Amino acid sequence: MKRKVKVRHWPGRLATGAFILSSGLNKRHADEQTAQTLHGFAGGAYPMLRQLDPKSFVRMVSWGEIALGAALLLPVVPTAVAGLGLTAFSAGLLGLYLRTPGMREEGSLRPTEQGTGLAKDVWMLGMGVGFVVDGLTSKNDDQRERGRARPTAGRTGRARRG
Repeated sequence: MKRKVKVRHWPGRLATGAFILSSGLNKRHADEQTAQTLHGFAGGAYPMLRQLDPKSFVRMVSWGEIALGAALLLPVVPTAVAGLGLTAFSAGLLGLYLRTPGMREEGSLRPTEQGTGLAKDVWMLGMGVGFVVDGLTSKNDDQRERGRARPTAGRTGRARRG
């Protein structure tokens, strides 16, 4: 049976999908200076990224954002799958926030003025995890709604007398 995207998922999928898709489209034609800035920022938090050429790095980020944005916007992609992508993406952004000096107040998770933009990405992490959890647990909910769930042993709805 084909699973349809639930109506309750659409507001979050549309909002995040459009935002991420737009970000990816904007990065497609990044100039050399923008590519070096983004690459340097990411390489500071994730040293293994320093091996990549800045333009190649930004091209990969751009295509990744376009793919994720499209996955969130297209109803053929199950919400749990799109949620996994959103969770990974937002976890990476929050890693930038946590690992980059000057983004947080000393000894705190509270953002500085410079860190507020990245700290706000925590909403995408929450939404992604919510999509995954809902996708993994909604099969049982769907069965209960259709009356197909097996009754649990010992739960008949009335008190037992001993």
